[in-house]
Amino acid sequence: MKPGTPAARCAAGSAMRILIVEDDALLGDGLASGLRSLGFAVDWFRDGEAADAALAHAPYEAIVLDLTLPGGDGMDWLARWRRRGDATPVLILTARDALDSRVTGLDGGADDYLVKPVAIVELAARLRATTRRARGRPEPLWRHGALEYDPAAKRATWHGAPVDLTSRELALLEVLLANPRRVLSKQQLFERLYAWDHAIESNAIEVYVHHLRRKIDPAIVRTVRGVGYALGAPEQEPAG
Repeated sequence: MKPGTPAARCAAGSAMRILIVEDDALLGDGLASGLRSLGFAVDWFRDGEAADAALAHAPYEAIVLDLTLPGGDGMDWLARWRRRGDATPVLILTARDALDSRVTGLDGGADDYLVKPVAIVELAARLRATTRRARGRPEPLWRHGALEYDPAAKRATWHGAPVDLTSRELALLEVLLANPRRVLSKQQLFERLYAWDHAIESNAIEVYVHHLRRKIDPAIVRTVRGVGYALGAPEQEPAG
């Protein structure tokens, strides 16, 4: 899929529209695909000039910006946008992990700073938090029958009682809740939950599915044999 073309975009109605500026083809496509699977509308460009042109003609709720770009450093583009009064929230995603790089990025106008590699669910959470701060309003709860999930606080309740979940279990639950009518393969879940170079056990997804079933309800995750996993049918709260 080519970046910056209509085929590379997701017209998802009220979905949060994100601009990705990333020159690495594999990483850029992975970021765009992963965010789309979580309900974002994404435009991806591989250089600052193309991204700048898009930003001048379309409204975006946030920008994911790499710093090492062809034809100009990402910080130069960020400075240009801020000088012309563009306050679109910017999340820097880069391999530059030195403290002075982080400080320079944030002081230079970025709203958040992440070091590669990053799991898609964390990037999505950071984008939601960044845009939530910009809008000045809280993020709504996600509900699925008797299950409630607060994506800002990373907290789940079942029939009103808190459920103690690890970060990976919460991440898996969030991916399933974001795709309530989709069956996701194990490979798709790997891509959503882990950074690209993260070493993981081959049965990790099965383990986390088992934990969700044990801690919430056996039917919370449905297995589709030979395909993958999906969110189970919602169990409703008992009538008062």
